[in-house]
Amino acid sequence: MTYCDEQTKSPFSSTEAKNIIKEALKVLDKKHLAFISHANSFPAEFGKNTGFGTVNSNAAKNLIDFLSGVFTDIQLGPAGKTKSIDASPYTGTIFSNNPLFIDLEQLTTSEWHNILSLETYNKITENNPNKDINKTAYSYIFNAQEEALKEAFENFQNTDCSELKSKFTEYKGKNKFWLEKDSLYEALAYENENDYWPMWKSETDKNLFNPQNQEQKDQYAQRIEELKQKYSDIIDYYSFCQFVISVQNEKSREYAQSKGMKMIADRQVAFSDRDNWAYQSYFLKGWCLGCPPDYFSEDGQMWGFPVMDPEKLYNKDGSLGEGGLLMKELYKKMFTENPGGVRIDHMVGLIDPWVYVSGKKPKIEEGAGRLYSSPEHPILSRYAIATEDDLNPEVEADKEERILKLTEEQIKRYGAFVEKIVIGAAQEVGLDKDSIVCEDLGTLTYPVVSVMKEYGLQGMKLIQFVVPEKPEHPYRCKNITPRSWAMVGTHDNEPIAMWADATVNTEAGYLNGKNLAEDLYPDASAEEKEAVAVRCSKDAAFLTQTKLVELFACKAENVQVFFTDFLGIYDVYNRPGTSGDANWSLRIPDNYEEVYRNNLKTGKALNLPLILKLAIEARGKEFASQNQEIIQKLEGLI
Repeated sequence: MTYCDEQTKSPFSSTEAKNIIKEALKVLDKKHLAFISHANSFPAEFGKNTGFGTVNSNAAKNLIDFLSGVFTDIQLGPAGKTKSIDASPYTGTIFSNNPLFIDLEQLTTSEWHNILSLETYNKITENNPNKDINKTAYSYIFNAQEEALKEAFENFQNTDCSELKSKFTEYKGKNKFWLEKDSLYEALAYENENDYWPMWKSETDKNLFNPQNQEQKDQYAQRIEELKQKYSDIIDYYSFCQFVISVQNEKSREYAQSKGMKMIADRQVAFSDRDNWAYQSYFLKGWCLGCPPDYFSEDGQMWGFPVMDPEKLYNKDGSLGEGGLLMKELYKKMFTENPGGVRIDHMVGLIDPWVYVSGKKPKIEEGAGRLYSSPEHPILSRYAIATEDDLNPEVEADKEERILKLTEEQIKRYGAFVEKIVIGAAQEVGLDKDSIVCEDLGTLTYPVVSVMKEYGLQGMKLIQFVVPEKPEHPYRCKNITPRSWAMVGTHDNEPIAMWADATVNTEAGYLNGKNLAEDLYPDASAEEKEAVAVRCSKDAAFLTQTKLVELFACKAENVQVFFTDFLGIYDVYNRPGTSGDANWSLRIPDNYEEVYRNNLKTGKALNLPLILKLAIEARGKEFASQNQEIIQKLEGLI
């Protein structure tokens, strides 16, 4: 097999070309091909760039049209409301959606009774400091969007739109159990002149939904009614924004499905300040979720996220407790709104979380440990599922290999959250466990592996993170299992081209090349395989192409591709551990079709016909011979 250096015409230029690609994906047993792009990274139409992307714009519809027929899903990021000082979607609210995803242009139309003036909308687009570049302007649009939505709300109140108002009232009633808390937080933030509740002076306000006795319960109920009366406009405004985004999201979801595409949601491991305040009675007091010390962090990672109290998740009889019922409602909402499924960030956090004492470092010597795997811990032992007999006494508590064995009953207990809450929620809305995408990258303790296997869950295989020195590494092509999601990188990684540039001229480059030659050139001679390994170690473009071939040649039934790798954009969306407007800001260029075509010519963009042709050939001469017809069709697109 020889790798082509020819480039292709756009494979998205016709229905016929898309059908050929779809046929090739079927030959390679790919059930899903997902396009990874957080909603804020979606493009804008020319002259309509407000500074933030959304799945609800006309530009989003155009992108869906462009991708449909080849891609089956869009993997979005967390959709929660973020704070003005932090653009990270992974610290957003769990129930409330981000008002930044409201498409303002729609509010200027008769569909919404023109509740937003064209003057305001045009002013926002004209003053967007990043209107000519593919970056969000987070601080700018956070304030500008707020002003625009307040204008829209005021006009909504004063406009005769009885049908919309009736739907709004219905929406508030349907979502009262979470919307009331989230909107009251907004009122209290205004009253306390601070949206960080630990800084509030009033202990009543801090604990409004955390009464310790009947007297407090009565007192707090009276305070809630007082706030509803005093700040009815603030509360209704917050609810209005959630209503608008809900209506727009539903229409966008229907449009995508009409084009054969579904949205996959992203459930972050964190809870926002708003959630922490509202549901603090369900959290384990004095403990936080984090990561133990490792190669990248000497002291571990102090995330500061609250941890669900196991005794609030489940009752003594094993049924769901108050906390468990809350989390099931969350997953039901997510599955209902995203029929493509839900990606669960940091799967280990549901099964075998690492917790540490608030105010201390997440280190063993400072009291940290795994919540369900610390039978020897003076405090955490009460929650332990593993026993001391299950542990390797020579391995420290923060190491993956610590637990040696588990009974079937223990595995079920570790998997209770997955079975009773996640799978249970999916089934109640008509979906199955294949709608669950598990981010199981990094730490894989024995309980996590056991639960994933027990419930047949699909994890991720990140080929950019393969350890080439380990022949049986799970991210290597020949070892990737069918029931998984394969990808070259996620939103947290550099584009594969950037990775390749850093890998060539190193020993890792040669070792990667050697493995790729063995896996993708099964019929080649030893000399030919050596030549491939050497070329991979020196030629970054060839290494990039070969890794993309690996992605589609592997046996994974599902593939995800981040938008930078697809379009050939040499930039990073998220650099973990950094903050500020520059992070989480990369967007799909407004002229993405032109960018894609141009980058195809230079070999930077994902050349699907070429990559799929080579992936079929990488399965061996016999497989290629059986699929000569589709190979020839693909060659016609090159």
